[in-house]
Amino acid sequence: MSAGLVAQYAVIALLVTASFVYTLRKLAPKTTTRVQAAVTAKLLRPQRSAFAQRLGRFVQPKGATGDCGDGCGTCGTCGPTPAATDASNAQPVTFHPRRK
Repeated sequence: MSAGLVAQYAVIALLVTASFVYTLRKLAPKTTTRVQAAVTAKLLRPQRSAFAQRLGRFVQPKGATGDCGDGCGTCGTCGPTPAATDASNAQPVTFHPRRK
């Protein structure tokens, strides 16, 4: 196997892995956060090396701040209001006769 073919397979494997992780984070954010927290807990143990602990702090998921910008969605007030219930957008329908 040539070095070029190995490099090509490595790039393809990297792209497929990145696509899988991106899709998983979009479709199952709570699951990925839970897995990320489990990996972080194992890396941040005191008996681990300094490099492993530094990697654990880097991988650690960001906590919810209670701010509407963090996307937690637990309170249900961050989303847009439905247009059907918003009375300020209501406009009357006016029919005009055809011009001859």
